[in-house]
Amino acid sequence: MITLESIRRDICEAVTKVRERKPLAPSITNTVTINLVANAQLAVGGSAAMVYMPDEGEAMAGAGDAMYINVGTIYPVYEETLPRAARALQKNGTPWVLDPVGSGMGRLRQKLLCAFMQYKPTIIRCNASEAIALANFWRLGNGGKDSGMRGVDATDSVAEARQAAVALARWTGGAVAVSGERDLVTDGKVTVLSSGGSPLMPRVTGMGCSLGGVAAVYAAVASPFIAVLTATAIYNLAGRRAGSKVEGPGHFQAQFLDELYLAKPEDVAANPLELEEEPDGTH
Repeated sequence: MITLESIRRDICEAVTKVRERKPLAPSITNTVTINLVANAQLAVGGSAAMVYMPDEGEAMAGAGDAMYINVGTIYPVYEETLPRAARALQKNGTPWVLDPVGSGMGRLRQKLLCAFMQYKPTIIRCNASEAIALANFWRLGNGGKDSGMRGVDATDSVAEARQAAVALARWTGGAVAVSGERDLVTDGKVTVLSSGGSPLMPRVTGMGCSLGGVAAVYAAVASPFIAVLTATAIYNLAGRRAGSKVEGPGHFQAQFLDELYLAKPEDVAANPLELEEEPDGTH
């Protein structure tokens, strides 16, 4: 049976294992955020590699301990790169994180996101509107809610995306994290709400993208649910600590990376969490 005590114990273990093993989690990610994604992965104790071409994506799907795929920047070559990487990840049984940035924007992005359904991402990391849009693309049901995207920003609340997130998690058999004022993490059976962070986080490009990259690092050593919950918890902890020490977004980004690096496993595990069981969920 999942309890808050067991969750905190597993989070502490995940933080410790990453720092001991330094797992490699290559990324195909938004070009605007490459630097922060890589630096965040390094700060928590992982190893980073940024790939682009189809052969690289396929090769890294076999070489890495986990992988992060972010569709925030779409180039024509990605029509080949992303499916090849996803197929290789599935074939190799390598855990991977999908970040469906800008769901619904453009035909190629939608085509790629629809194709990912068959490969069942280990973890989906998104905002509320992206969760709703992806559940719609995959025809999983979300209470009839339409997605409200404004560019890459969400106009829907985390609470409105909960049904979509649960449906996505149940389809993939993994976990889904929906970022917001209070982050939601679910495996389709239980849901955890994680608190913390800073109002400065939305003022820095790539906070969500780098969270996905860090979730991939933890996916190399922990279950999907614990991996993305650990990433969410350390972000909320580091964001809160960094925000208390600086006054603007420029210094915040640097301080945030420092706080990721300095965070103790027991402090990450102690970050405020609320555990709720989903209807029809079984432990």
